[in-house]
Amino acid sequence: MRVSVYIGISLDGYIARADGDIDWLMAADTSDGSDDYGYKAFSDSVDCMIMGRNTFEKVLSFPEWPYVGKRLIVLSRTLKALPVELEECVVLYSGSIIELVKQLENEGCQRLYIDGGETIQSFLNEGLITDLSITRVPVLLGEGLSLFGKTKQDIQLKHISTKTFKNGFVQSIYGVVNEV
Repeated sequence: MRVSVYIGISLDGYIARADGDIDWLMAADTSDGSDDYGYKAFSDSVDCMIMGRNTFEKVLSFPEWPYVGKRLIVLSRTLKALPVELEECVVLYSGSIIELVKQLENEGCQRLYIDGGETIQSFLNEGLITDLSITRVPVLLGEGLSLFGKTKQDIQLKHISTKTFKNGFVQSIYGVVNEV
């Protein structure tokens, strides 16, 4: 089973402002006529999404629910209830992420999408991530929430491909070589 990250970051490595705002990402110039940067193809290949509470709460602020038809698991020890309209497609989980991945693999999942800074960091530190697609957006934030934090040990990556876009976006895909 593949356990994948697909995320946009600022050129200086932040996924959000310090307060969690992603206005800079939503305002990024996408008028270059490019496709959706491979997101639809990626999303179509995903059986289940896993994200943390903070990311989930950010997604809830969007005008429309972006994951119609997708199974979503929200990792949280504090969130106790879901919006009624999402109870059919969203599950709260507070257990071991290693056990969660094993369970999903046993259920036949072929690809998981991991989203949210702390969640991505946790999965990386447990050796669960198999590949990362990182799209660098040409903006410097100066501070914010970093994609990568402290790791238990070096995590070796293998470069798979890099694609540049006319608007300055640079998307690189990496495979994880040595799992923790």
